[in-house]
Parts: sequence; C-alpha cells; structure tokens
Amino acid sequence: MRLVLLGPPGAGKGTQAERLVARYNIVPLSTGDLLRVAVAVGSALGLKVKDVMARGELVPDDLVVALIAERIDAPEAKNGFILDGFPRTVKQAEALDRLLSERRLKLDAVVELKVDEHMLIERVEKRIAETRAKGHAVRADDDPAVLKQRVANYRKQTAPLSDYYRRKGVLLVIDGMQPVDKVEADIEQALQARVPAGG
Repeated sequence: MRLVLLGPPGAGKGTQAERLVARYNIVPLSTGDLLRVAVAVGSALGLKVKDVMARGELVPDDLVVALIAERIDAPEAKNGFILDGFPRTVKQAEALDRLLSERRLKLDAVVELKVDEHMLIERVEKRIAETRAKGHAVRADDDPAVLKQRVANYRKQTAPLSDYYRRKGVLLVIDGMQPVDKVEADIEQALQARVPAGG
C-alpha cells in the first residue's frame, strides 16, 4: 500500500499516519520527522534546513526529493509506505510520479484531511500543552505565529495538489474535524472501496 496524506498543519496527519502504518505494516515517510532527525543529529542536511524549518518555511525541493528517493528505495519500504509532508507542491508531486514510475510503482491513494483552518491554532495550542505536560520539548514550528505562516504556505502551494490528484482519480477526501477514531474509520472505509483486497 502506497499512500500520500494531505492536509494543513495541525490536521491530524501524524496521528492517522501512525494508525495506517500499524494497520498495513507500511513504512512512515514523514519528511518533517526525517528532517527533524537530521537537525537533531547535526547532519549536513540538518544544518541546512534548521533555520528554514524554525521559520516555518519550506525546505528546497531538491533536498526533499533526494531524501524521499533514498527512503523509497530502502528495503523496509518494499511493503509500501505513507508519505506525510511530501509532496507539498504540484512540482514535487510530478517528481514523485517520476520516481515511482522509474521503479514501476504507483500510488494507491491520496488521503486529504479537510479541516476548518480557524480550528488549527486551537489544535496546535492543545498539542503544545500536551507536549509540555509530558515533559517533552516543544517543536520550533509549534507556535501560533509560525502556524499562520505554514497555513498560508499550505493554502498557496499545497492546496492545488487536491485538484492534481483528483484529476488522476486517486484523491480521497476525509472530514478531519471528526473524532480521531471516526477519521480513522472513514479513511479505512474509503481505502477499502478504492484499493482491491490484497492491493
């Protein structure tokens, strides 16, 4: 199963990705997590993107595409993967199509979580509070001002992906404002209808 998750920051993509990974035994490919790890270990890539991410800006395409290509080729991704945070632009989607085509692969579905943008800040503030309550460090991009910039970036650069994937016939739109378990159930139902058993 090869999936892409779409939705603005705070839509719950990470939560649903975890559940899909567990259900289908596929590899999570969250560019945000991969880049944060690169930053944490101080890799060359991490140093390049550290400041960019802290400002809520998008990491340059060539770096992200190279990272994703490497991860798709890894043995653990053979059973499938779920991309969260990539593609962010139509240009990246076209690059992903080329990567998959070269490997004789294709996406099974693109799941878009639709949410009310006005509720996103409330979600992020809740996530900040929960993270602090657990004694963990708050992500640099978990900040209301940065979130507004990220949502603006999403609206401008990522929202056109809906039309791109709709035209390809692989887009599944899910109401992301529902309780987490209901969102999960709706995704599963949509995938069962879209992807044949064993597909």
